[in-house]
Amino acid sequence: MSEPLLGPNESPVVEIVNGDGRGTAVLLCDHASARVPQRLGTLGLDPARLAEHIGWDPGAAEVARRLSSELDAPLVLSGYSRLVIDCNRPPRSPQSIPECSAGVTIPGNLGLSQAQRDARVEDLFRPYHDTIDRLLERRKREPTLLLSIHSFTPVLGDAPRPWHIGISHWRDRRLTDLLLPELKRNAGLIIGDNEPYPIEVETDYTIPRHGGGRALPSVMIEIRQDGVRTPKDAVDWAARLARAVRAIEQASLRLCESPA
Repeated sequence: MSEPLLGPNESPVVEIVNGDGRGTAVLLCDHASARVPQRLGTLGLDPARLAEHIGWDPGAAEVARRLSSELDAPLVLSGYSRLVIDCNRPPRSPQSIPECSAGVTIPGNLGLSQAQRDARVEDLFRPYHDTIDRLLERRKREPTLLLSIHSFTPVLGDAPRPWHIGISHWRDRRLTDLLLPELKRNAGLIIGDNEPYPIEVETDYTIPRHGGGRALPSVMIEIRQDGVRTPKDAVDWAARLARAVRAIEQASLRLCESPA
């Protein structure tokens, strides 16, 4: 048996906030932390690199925590960097444990054995998703909307990304169609429909598995990172999202009763 990836005094693999929340929404944050297990050092990177978007989704966890409070919603957050293993990538995907991200080589991910890759799946990826499974199983007789909270860079390559927020869906867009008009009530916001990323089963894991797998109304919410730089920004985004979710509550309950 291989040695555990995490030492006895390290931070938890997964964090649950407001696990008994009684709201309709369940919140997930796949890229909540830039932390790396002590055994892996900094993956061979300058620590400042880990704080960039390649290491996590800046601002997403803060918005998710505040939205959890606003909606009395359970929230599950990943505990370690997406560079160690990405909790929103199928383990078979080359992006699961990336050797290069946004043009940056990740030395600590080069030349891994299958046993080393398996350890990251078993010790970090699987516990996160098992926690989500248990939470959703407890709520299987309750109406549930699944919201996965992310953030995205203002520019990708040389291309500016104009959207302040994007709502992406997998096969069922009914929740997207309810949320978009409510978010558009916020004057001046550019709202992306399946932007900046569509959800694809080859590259996305969380919504297809937990939303699609349970036929739950579900979306991935992507907020542009220059809009969540400060605690006030997080408060403002959580308030906007909470208003939108409350406004569609009755219609969304009907979605829960009649899955697509």
